[in-house]
Amino acid sequence: MLVYADAYEWVELPNTLGMALFADGGIIANKPYAASGYPRAGDLYVPKNGHWKFIITIETDFMDKPSAITIKQLHKSYQESDQQQVIFNGVEMQVSRGEFIVLLGRSGSGKSTFLNLLSGIDPPDSGKIIINGIDISALSERDRTLFRRHHIGIVFQAYNLIPTLTVAENLLLPLELIKRLTRKDRDDVAELLDKLKLSGRLNSYPDRLSGGEQQRVAIARALIHDPDVILADEPTGNLDLDTAGQVLELLDILIKKAGKTMIMATHSQEVIGQADRVFSIRNQSLHLE
Repeated sequence: MLVYADAYEWVELPNTLGMALFADGGIIANKPYAASGYPRAGDLYVPKNGHWKFIITIETDFMDKPSAITIKQLHKSYQESDQQQVIFNGVEMQVSRGEFIVLLGRSGSGKSTFLNLLSGIDPPDSGKIIINGIDISALSERDRTLFRRHHIGIVFQAYNLIPTLTVAENLLLPLELIKRLTRKDRDDVAELLDKLKLSGRLNSYPDRLSGGEQQRVAIARALIHDPDVILADEPTGNLDLDTAGQVLELLDILIKKAGKTMIMATHSQEVIGQADRVFSIRNQSLHLE
């Protein structure tokens, strides 16, 4: 069981039923999972000194986890001047573990907004977004950020590599943010870059890489912390046909064949052919193609 709590380091323990030990010796009060469901944000944590603390997020390793993503009655709109622009109106969706979903839609239809909602970057107006049993729409902005760092990998069209960090530093940043960076991770970076056909680029800065090279680094960065869900927003949109094909091959190897759950916004016909299901965004909702 992995437990993350405010001001306390996580520790990894065997799957004991309803019991977890924190780095400072505190515990969660014992309660059977079968009777009360998974522990969740808001459960009381008892630290060693006896003062109450609240759990931020919990991840369990039990085999009977719920579906990867469940969306219930999702509503989202934006205010523009004196008009309200409705983007989503009552969206319902369920995504199984390991499923590859493609999103289609014209520019401005809400593809990026939908991915931002799933990642917790934007909150919905109403409705529920449940990822691995956690309703992220009920979390505070800070808790959504912590959840995203641990459980979600994001691949952007514009790569979003940090220009002042080397390739190796960009790759290891997600592990540093969740305090899981080990010496072995640093040693493994060179091997990972070799698999990405980027050997020799360990200490290069992003502006020295081609577009395809930057996107390959961005994909590896999205996966390095072993997230449950991958969200990709037009990952080949800025690439030529040949380079896009190389990136899609990498996505297939590192994500789809690894059994990761992925939702991708794209217009690429090659990607559409690989998807388990394809949805189009129109009329403020999702429609199965």
